[in-house]
Amino acid sequence: MKYILKTKRDVQILKLCKKLEKAKLSKDEMALVTLIKTQLEKDWRKHLLIKLNKLVQKYDK
Repeated sequence: MKYILKTKRDVQILKLCKKLEKAKLSKDEMALVTLIKTQLEKDWRKHLLIKLNKLVQKYDK
């Protein structure tokens, strides 16, 4: 199972994310929804580190 859904709120978050994925979101909004979904995964820190490293590379010049 990709997502750890321990609480009703976890299920609600996933349902809302799936609903939003069907909408016409901007690139930034879709990135936010994707990041939120990663927080339901067992290894959610991995995705935060990837995003943070990209930001550091962008501004560390």
